[in-house]
Amino acid sequence: MRHQGVSSLAQPAPSALGTATRSDWTTLARLFPYLWAYKVRVMLALAFMVGAKLANVGVPVLLKQLIDTMNPSNAITPQTLLVVPLGLLLAYGLLRLSTTVFAELRELIFARATEGASRRIALQVFRHLHSMSLRFHLERQTGGLTRDIERGSRAVNSLISYSLYSIFPTLIEVTLVLTYLAVTFDVGFALITIAALILYVIFTVSVTEWRTRYRKEMNELDSRAHTRAIDALLNYETVKYFGNEEFEASRYDENLKKYRTAAIKSQRSLSVLNSGQQLIIATGLVAMLWRATEGVVDGRMTLGDLVMVNAFMIQLYIPLNFLGVLYREIKQGLTDLDKMFGLMDREQEIADDPGAKDLKLSDTTIRFERVNFSYDAARPILHDVSFEVPAGKTVAVVGPSGAGKSTLARLLFRFYDVSDGRILIGGQDIRRVTQASVRRAIGIVPQDTVLFNDTVAYNIAYGRPGATQQEVEDAARAAHIHDFIAHTPKAYETMVGERGLKLSGGEKQRVAIARTLLKNPSVLIFDEATSALDSANERAIQAELRSVSRHKTTLVIAHRLSTVVDAHEILVMEAGRIVERGTHRQLLALGERYAQMWALQQSKAQEDASVRAPV
Repeated sequence: MRHQGVSSLAQPAPSALGTATRSDWTTLARLFPYLWAYKVRVMLALAFMVGAKLANVGVPVLLKQLIDTMNPSNAITPQTLLVVPLGLLLAYGLLRLSTTVFAELRELIFARATEGASRRIALQVFRHLHSMSLRFHLERQTGGLTRDIERGSRAVNSLISYSLYSIFPTLIEVTLVLTYLAVTFDVGFALITIAALILYVIFTVSVTEWRTRYRKEMNELDSRAHTRAIDALLNYETVKYFGNEEFEASRYDENLKKYRTAAIKSQRSLSVLNSGQQLIIATGLVAMLWRATEGVVDGRMTLGDLVMVNAFMIQLYIPLNFLGVLYREIKQGLTDLDKMFGLMDREQEIADDPGAKDLKLSDTTIRFERVNFSYDAARPILHDVSFEVPAGKTVAVVGPSGAGKSTLARLLFRFYDVSDGRILIGGQDIRRVTQASVRRAIGIVPQDTVLFNDTVAYNIAYGRPGATQQEVEDAARAAHIHDFIAHTPKAYETMVGERGLKLSGGEKQRVAIARTLLKNPSVLIFDEATSALDSANERAIQAELRSVSRHKTTLVIAHRLSTVVDAHEILVMEAGRIVERGTHRQLLALGERYAQMWALQQSKAQEDASVRAPV
C-alpha cells in the first residue's frame, strides 16, 4: 500500500462501521477463516453436535416403545414386564445422558476455537489501530471506539455460540424429526410442521428486522453516552476548574433519556414478537396433536405414537421459542462484528512501501528538502522548508507558537507524510524505509508528556522494555528525578495516575526525559523539553541534555532562547517559513527577528528576577 500523505483528506472517509455496505454473509465469510484455523476442533465439535441431536431424537422414539410395551392391550408375560421395560428404561437414561455428554464435549472441544478466534480478531484490531495515523487518533472518540471493540470481541463468542450451539443443532433436529414423521406415518405431519416452521421463521425474521433499528439506535446512544462520560472523566480537572459538574451531568443524562426512550420502544416491539411467536407455536402444536389423536382413534397410530409426536413437538418448539432472541442477537452480533471489521478496513494514511527495508544508521544526517505540509488542504502549515542537521550536531528551531516547529518533529517521526518535498535521514527518504526502523532511531521528549496509569518504573522503562532496575534508576538520575522518586513512600512503584495526573508538570517531564535517555537513540528531538521546569532544574537538566546529545544528531524545538544558545545552528521560523538561520552570535549580530526575541526574553527575565529579589 502506497503512502497517501494528506491527499486522503480529499477522499470520502470510508464508513467506520461499514454496516451500510457489507451483507451479513460477507461478515460471516470474514469470520470463517479465523475459525477454520482450528478446523480439527470444528469438525469434532460438529460430530459431537450431530451425535447429541441423534440421541435427542432417539429419546421420544424410545419413550413410544416404552409406552406401547406397557399398554395393557398388548399380550405380555411377567418376564416381559420385568425385562423389556427395564431395558428400555436403561436405554432411555443412557440416551438422556449421552445428549448431555455430547453437548458438553462439543463445548469443551470448541472453546479453544471460539476464544482463539476472538483473541486473534481483537489483537488484529488493536495492532491495526496502532498502525493508523495520528490524524485518525486525533479525530477518534475514545469511549465510542473502545465500546465498538468490546462489543465486536463479544460478538465473536455470541455468534459462534448462537449459531453452532443453537441454530445448527435445531436445523439438524428438525430435519431428523421431519424425516422420521414422514417415513413412519405420513407426509401430513411433516407438512404441518414445515408450514408452522416457515410461518414462524418468516414472522420472526420480519419483526426482528423491524426491531433492528431500535437496537441500532440503542447502541448508538449507548456509545454516545459512554463517550460523553469518558470525556468528562478524562477532563476531570477542567470540569472542576469551571464548576461544570451539573452541566456535564445534564449532558450525560440527556443521552441516557434518549437511550431509555429507544429501550422502551425496543421492549414494546419485543412483546409483539413474543406474542406472535407463541400464537404460531400453539397453532402448530394443536394441529399436530389433533392429527395424531385422530390417528389413534382410527387405529392407525398407537398411544405411544401420540406421546412421541407430542414429545417431538415440545423438543422442536422449545429452541424455536428462542429463535427471535437468537436471530436478534445474531443480527446484533453481526452488526457489532462488522463495526470492528470496519475499523480493520480503515485504510492506513501512512503505510510502508511494499518491500520497504529498515533505515540504515551509518549516517544520521537529517535533511529537509523543500518540504511543504498542511493538516488541512485549506490551511498550509509549512512552506518550502529546507535545512540540514549534520550527524552528531545540534540544530535548534525557535519561533512563536503556531510557526510550525512541532510539526517538524511529527513529520520526522512520520506521523504524517509531507505534501511536497522530502525528509531524509542518512540520505534515505523516510517514506521509502519502514516506519518502525525510523521510530526506533529517534527519541523524543515531547512538550506535552502523557504517562501510562502505572508505576514510575514502568513509565521510565517504557523507553526500553526489558531494561534492568539499575538502568532505570541511572536514567532517572540523569534526568534529576531519582531523589524525588526515592523519597516517595513506594519509590519506583509509585502509581502516576491516569495520564500521569498524580505528578506535577515538571515531574512528568523529567520522567519523559528519563524514558528517552533510557532508549538511547541515534537521533534526539527535544520539543520544549524543559518548558515545565523551574529555572534551577532547567539549568541542571539542560547541562545533562547537552552531555547526552553530544555526538548525537539532535533537533531542539524551543521557545526560550536561552536553552539553545549553544546549538550549532539556530533556525527562526514564522508562519511556516524559515526566516533566519545562523549561530546565536550571528543572529544577534543581524539585529533582526531573533535579536528582537532575545531582547524581549532577556528583559522579561530581568523583570522576573527583580520581582523575586528580596526588598
